[in-house]
Amino acid sequence: MARSRSRYAPDRGLTTRMVSTMFFIGLLYVVLVGVLLAVLRGAWPVVLIVAGGLFVAQFWFSDRIAAYGMGAREVTPQEQPELHGAIDRICALADMPKPRVAVARSDVPNAFATGRSERSALVCATTGLLRRLEPEELEGVLAHEMSHVAHRDVAVMTIASFLGVLAGIVTRVALWGGLARNSRGNDPTGIIIMLIPLISAVVYALSFLLTRLLSRYRELSADRTAALLTGRPSALASALTKVSGQMARIPTEDLRKAEPYNAFYFVPAFAAKESLSRLLSSHPTLEQRLDQLARISAGLSRP
Repeated sequence: MARSRSRYAPDRGLTTRMVSTMFFIGLLYVVLVGVLLAVLRGAWPVVLIVAGGLFVAQFWFSDRIAAYGMGAREVTPQEQPELHGAIDRICALADMPKPRVAVARSDVPNAFATGRSERSALVCATTGLLRRLEPEELEGVLAHEMSHVAHRDVAVMTIASFLGVLAGIVTRVALWGGLARNSRGNDPTGIIIMLIPLISAVVYALSFLLTRLLSRYRELSADRTAALLTGRPSALASALTKVSGQMARIPTEDLRKAEPYNAFYFVPAFAAKESLSRLLSSHPTLEQRLDQLARISAGLSRP
């Protein structure tokens, strides 16, 4: 799934997880649409059109919506010469086309990548990150984000998240639209309609778990391949430590605004120390990431 000419180290484990995730997500999608078609027999054209339309919209526009939601604004080399210079060096190392470069005005120190392919890719850093990191640390973070583009796991996460969105919409429509009130007595159709919110909730939970398992692995993969590409795992480890430590100093209101986009970020932002989001985080723990980088550093230092 990664471009053959990219110099980022291939990760068969990531590829296997992406293929497996897409297979099971597709299976769940078929089950959900099948249930809707069975229940709403007379409205099957509407079900297919709506489901297909949502899928197309999610695939083509979700990355743009996410970038817009996180405040990304494309910048020129004249506006951000250091940021463009760092990405130019990574592209030269990885033998990859240059993505669009953006900056988000936020004091939350972070970075993210979006895009369905290398051609549509966008790499963004926040003003808080640019202000806090040294050049080598920034290059490590950007190499991490470019790894997501090279391995195309950003595109897989975008597509995989669609089913959860659809299941959530179906659940809300079923509950708010009062479908359950249409059931009377022991009418089998009414009973099935009453089960729609439950089925949708189960599908949402399963798709959520699948994407979380993929997301945690892909972050470790991006750390590993970025460290190997730049040859400076210590710089990436320093950036991870610095960014994670600075999160505690960010106002809670800013962290709450960032939390919905944690799956895209280099380091997740949590508004509360005991937040439930930590238990269901899209990222591995800081200790896991630092341990992996320490092992890579030890391996690179061996003669």
